[in-house]
Amino acid sequence: MTDLLFLAGAGLLAGVVNALAGGGTLISFPALLALGYPGLSASVTNAVALWPGYLGGVLGYRAELRGQRRRATVLSITAVAGAGAGSALLLVTPGRLFESLVPWLVGFASLALLAQPWLRKHFGGEAGGPPSRLVYAGVFVGGCYGAYFNGGMGVLLLTVLGMFLHDNLHRVNAVRATLALVISTVSVVAFSLFGDVQWQAVAAIAPASLAGGFLGTRLARLMSAKVLRGVVVAFGLGVALALALR
Repeated sequence: MTDLLFLAGAGLLAGVVNALAGGGTLISFPALLALGYPGLSASVTNAVALWPGYLGGVLGYRAELRGQRRRATVLSITAVAGAGAGSALLLVTPGRLFESLVPWLVGFASLALLAQPWLRKHFGGEAGGPPSRLVYAGVFVGGCYGAYFNGGMGVLLLTVLGMFLHDNLHRVNAVRATLALVISTVSVVAFSLFGDVQWQAVAAIAPASLAGGFLGTRLARLMSAKVLRGVVVAFGLGVALALALR
């Protein structure tokens, strides 16, 4: 019972963090490792367990998603392709080399978000016009990365979308939440069918992550765009440091 309560608490915090910016995996994944779950089993179990949290985040962003159906749908198709590739990669390879690169990828994404205004000016195309086609390449990479490891996926996606979508950061974050849900859904299907999922742990984490997702969107809505960007950058760099130390 103590273990289940510990996992539920980790799931709640992970759901909040995922709704804010992404990176909740760095809370729930170490919690599973701390209870003795093998690394690969912990990874696939964590991916399945956090799915309700992503759903809660999208439901919480309903107002910000109004008028963005076409944008979210087109980008979701790209995210599905990337997530399929990432899920297959995780299931068929040990991935030690990739995991060694993860801290650098998350750190780069965080710093890129900090430099987002400059990057958008030089690479994002004209304001009011269609987004650069590079957004699709970025979303594909984000989908592949998110399905493979998940940690820092939201930071990476928000950086890519912020560069190429000229819109309010809260509306962009709502699209980010939608893509994260799509990527997580692909992972859940693949890992449920072919992965070593520990369903008892899922039962403890999943409901808590759903509640955390709702709570996280409420917190995000209270922040200004500048504060939200600062929180995401700070958390992303913290995730990168935690991954490097691990």
